[in-house]
Amino acid sequence: LTKNDDGPPGPDSPYIYGLYRHLTRDLGWDVRVVIPSSQKSWIETLHYCSDGSGETSEFSRSLKEGELAEWILLDGTPATCANIALHNLYHGEIDLLISGPNLGRNSSAAFALSSGTIGAALSSALSRVRSIALSYGTVLHPTPTTLHEPAHQLGARIIQHLWKNWGADEGGIRDGEIDLYNLNIPMIEGLLSEEGLKICWTHIWRNSYGRLFKANSPREAAVAAANLSSAGPDSPSEDPAGSKTSAADKQVTPRDVAKLSFRWGPDMSGIINPITSPIGSDGWAIAQGWVSVTPIRASFAEPSAVQPAQSAADVEAKLWKVKL
Repeated sequence: LTKNDDGPPGPDSPYIYGLYRHLTRDLGWDVRVVIPSSQKSWIETLHYCSDGSGETSEFSRSLKEGELAEWILLDGTPATCANIALHNLYHGEIDLLISGPNLGRNSSAAFALSSGTIGAALSSALSRVRSIALSYGTVLHPTPTTLHEPAHQLGARIIQHLWKNWGADEGGIRDGEIDLYNLNIPMIEGLLSEEGLKICWTHIWRNSYGRLFKANSPREAAVAAANLSSAGPDSPSEDPAGSKTSAADKQVTPRDVAKLSFRWGPDMSGIINPITSPIGSDGWAIAQGWVSVTPIRASFAEPSAVQPAQSAADVEAKLWKVKL
């Protein structure tokens, strides 16, 4: 089962179909797709919609000529899609839930605790189903389309490796196994190199953020009501540094505090491009241009076996030695 929080294929969700194709064509997996009907980052009548065409129905139907598979779109959150898929649509049929690929990273506590992508994997893990959250970290703006296929290939191989070598955790919900993995692939030119990207076991960087919203003027408030933006971590634009705003807008003033109408306007430049981050953390790995793989318990805790690294050499010694 694969799902995301960015909706059907399109500008807000450029990756999901590519990964689906690799899982079905290259790995030969039987994949079912249940995703939100539209972008759901940072934010329930439910309907069935076939293959992203906009066709709404209360029931499934047979495939038409030229259609390859049934994709179900629900007017619900990512976690809702995961639970309905597991318990209502494909009860007892799903072995692994893949949430993503998300457009934008989901590394560090600041992003992970707000992530619909990870939220869906947590929901699945709480239903005792193996789960992987997959995110493609935006580094280059815009991301070259030449990086899409290598990212899909790498993501599919890592997913297959995790499935065949699922880790143990005495505190795991399902038979003493790891509940879920959070996988982040940086979208960088190294994906095109012969040696590819290094893959690193990581822990969550326990960071923080400050103000996420800016006060609107009365006129801006009226415009914002009609044009709400969902930009942010786990979002289509991934502009957490607030590059569309001036430096003055990033500072809280007494006038800001008094306003009662707000819009998304975070300054997360310190999280996206930190001066320093803990060695061996997911944020640190992405800064190195490495793939980050973090085992997580479905309680926002890491397995006891995950120990912080003491040095870069310590991390190098723990790099994946498998041949993908």
